[in-house]
Amino acid sequence: MTAQRPIIAAALAGVALAAALGACGKKEDLKPVAGQPPAALPVGATRAPTTQELTTPDAQAKPARSDELLKRSEQREPDDFDLPPPG
Repeated sequence: MTAQRPIIAAALAGVALAAALGACGKKEDLKPVAGQPPAALPVGATRAPTTQELTTPDAQAKPARSDELLKRSEQREPDDFDLPPPG
């Protein structure tokens, strides 16, 4: 009887994981909830931002990537905070 408990627990965990992964795969346009007031306007805004404006990251949230390869070896500058591990 006790040998079956880990098997049952693993099966329940697998079912819960499958349900959780299945629930996050739904994709459709966002719609406001019926009967709820619209979201509050940001401070200083004259109109509510659109869904596209809210879901597009700005340059600070998604900085440009630098793909410049290292052309030559360079000596690293000393770092006062680069301390050896304690012990």
